[in-house]
Amino acid sequence: MTTQPDTSRQPDMSRQPDAHPSAEPAPVRRPPTGQGDTPQREPSAPGALPGPGEPRRPFLHRVRRGRPEDPRWVRPAFAGLLVATALLYLYGLSASGYANSFYSAAVQAGSQSWKAFFFGSLDSANAITVDKPPASLWPMALSVRIFGLSSWAILVPEVVMGVATVGVLYAALRRRFSPAAGLIAGAVCALTPVAALMFRFNNPDAMLALLMTVTVYCVIRALEDGRTKWLVWAGVAVGFAFLAKTLQAFLILPPLAVLYAVCAPVSVRKRFAQIGLSAGALLVAGGWWVAIVELWPASSRPYIGGSQNNSFLELTFGYNGLGRINGDETGSVGGGGGGGGTGMWGETGWNRMFNSEIGGQISWLLPAALILLVAGLVLTRKAGRTDLTRGSFLAWGGSLLMTMAVFSYMAGIFHQYYTVALAPYIAAVVGMGATVLWEERGKVWASLTLAGAVTASAAWGYVLLNRTPDYLPWLKWLVLVGGLTGALGLVFVTRLGRHLALVAAGLGFVAALAGPTAYTLSSVNTGHSGSIVTAGPSGASTMGGRGGPGGGMRGGFPGGGRNQPNGNGTQQNGQQNGQQGGGTGGPPTGGTGGFPGGNQQGNGNTQGKGGTQGQNRQGGMPGGGTGDGRMGAGGAGGLLNGANVGSAARTLLSKNADDYTWAAAAIGSQNSASYQLATGKPVMAIGGFNGTDPSPTLAQFKKYVADGRIHYFISGGGMGGGMGGGSASGTASASSRISSWVTANFKKVTVGSATFYDLTRPTS
Repeated sequence: MTTQPDTSRQPDMSRQPDAHPSAEPAPVRRPPTGQGDTPQREPSAPGALPGPGEPRRPFLHRVRRGRPEDPRWVRPAFAGLLVATALLYLYGLSASGYANSFYSAAVQAGSQSWKAFFFGSLDSANAITVDKPPASLWPMALSVRIFGLSSWAILVPEVVMGVATVGVLYAALRRRFSPAAGLIAGAVCALTPVAALMFRFNNPDAMLALLMTVTVYCVIRALEDGRTKWLVWAGVAVGFAFLAKTLQAFLILPPLAVLYAVCAPVSVRKRFAQIGLSAGALLVAGGWWVAIVELWPASSRPYIGGSQNNSFLELTFGYNGLGRINGDETGSVGGGGGGGGTGMWGETGWNRMFNSEIGGQISWLLPAALILLVAGLVLTRKAGRTDLTRGSFLAWGGSLLMTMAVFSYMAGIFHQYYTVALAPYIAAVVGMGATVLWEERGKVWASLTLAGAVTASAAWGYVLLNRTPDYLPWLKWLVLVGGLTGALGLVFVTRLGRHLALVAAGLGFVAALAGPTAYTLSSVNTGHSGSIVTAGPSGASTMGGRGGPGGGMRGGFPGGGRNQPNGNGTQQNGQQNGQQGGGTGGPPTGGTGGFPGGNQQGNGNTQGKGGTQGQNRQGGMPGGGTGDGRMGAGGAGGLLNGANVGSAARTLLSKNADDYTWAAAAIGSQNSASYQLATGKPVMAIGGFNGTDPSPTLAQFKKYVADGRIHYFISGGGMGGGMGGGSASGTASASSRISSWVTANFKKVTVGSATFYDLTRPTS
């Protein structure tokens, strides 16, 4: 028996953007409130062509003017939003230099070698890959191939993704709701501090956020009339998102799949067939690269970084998969505490998105979004099964709640910037909820809910701003007073004239956005570099918790690396503002415990001034600072940020470098990346990102040296347990054994404060 689509609540054609004037007009009505079942005229298909005899408007006119039913201000406002977002994100972009040198080195390698491009190798000689699939690297590598290696060539593609995310949000909300809803959502997303950070940074999260936004957009398009192609495109978007950041792309699949299975305006059989086709598209879009990598002979491809068995599937379901949830990450530097516990990566629990680590990054409008989500669902509670307004709230709201729940309780590696994934969902819910309730403002409960959302935003903005009392101390009072004033006006909105009502709503909106806008401007005014970065001013994100193994630190890693790079992308003299444990460079240190070797002195591997500002932690990675841009031999090595490569070291490594496969080898990817970016020559990253991957083995490394393929070994770097780090079992890692063998058998070369070993000159 076939279930017929529920037509009792057709989409409101006053909100449908593509209905052409030549089509028979549908009755205009308010947003669905579930009151009654007024028969609806069948709407025209979205994108309907002009009627007979009516000329189609020129393309440029349609781009400039927009839809004929739109007021004239709509298209200029949308264009202004995109231009303003682009200018904001481009401002001072080069201040971040190479940003995360780990990914920048892979981008450089991909611009030099198509094989490195395909696999996401850290060097053009293809020793080892990054610990993620390579899709996020591809746009940056193509940019560098075209424009040459520079900060702008690497980071402008990320800015484009940010602008595109804002554009997709606008398009999604404009179709069903109104231009105002789209503009509000776009502005909220663009001015979210962590979004402004990550759409100017070269981590995979920018591409992930864009593709997740596209996925929700496509699902909502499929809900309009049950067209299969849109659900297939949603599967394609998720597949490519998987190739950006593996299983995080799947977080929103459960709520979206259930939504379509229940609410799509087609038969049950067709719904499940469409979901199956979408799943197939996902497997093809995300699986083709995985299949090639797994079938490719391991001896002729780079080692899969982050894995312990040279397998991408192991990396996907282990280190980058379930390990992130339960904290059991082989080869990692430690997990968190589940069930409200505290660990290396901070406190977990229902309030994680609001605490001192995360709150200032993402949660400014999160209370308002939750209020408006509930209000939107209440408003449509009596609507038909296929009601598109309710479907939109469920799509964006379900994605928000699912992602937030996983982030709140995941016990493994978690960084503040992951929360950029929430920014489009929060923005969409705010845009939808605010405009729908505004249209219902004549009802007391609707105006009170709007006032409550504004009050919550103002009060929470005050709390967040109060966490950085030295940063614009007057702003928190303006936010609080302005927000409460706007909320009071919304309470009595029915007694105010239209103009005063708009003033009250505008005042509330400005007050809600004032705090995140200030943090966003602080972020774009400062360069960010390293592996762990945070948005906002000094103190905006302070890590809490017990600390890692050995204690001695208030929180896990230091964050918010904010280096001012020089012309070639290396770090200049960074002043640390955090609580420091020693040394003049590198991440701030907050104690003497922590990882093995916490207080050992390093080898002085860099020029000694290129530290990060520790503005966002009161603790950090334990270990004695060495002034070398890392933590010393026994500390965190180059885990958080790379070295400041001096001209003498650069000259040494560049000499005769073309005679070798690798100009040098170094423990840890950040360490090797700094020298590779400085010289333009391949530098082998022994042990991958942490220095804990079993690649190369000591036997392999000895053969490389015997064959004359590596010129220098760069001293220092890696995790604890000596220069190479120790394994989880406490035994010496491959990188540690390599370090010991090199130092015992080859001649040391000192250039300034940097130490190398010439692998062509044995000591005996």
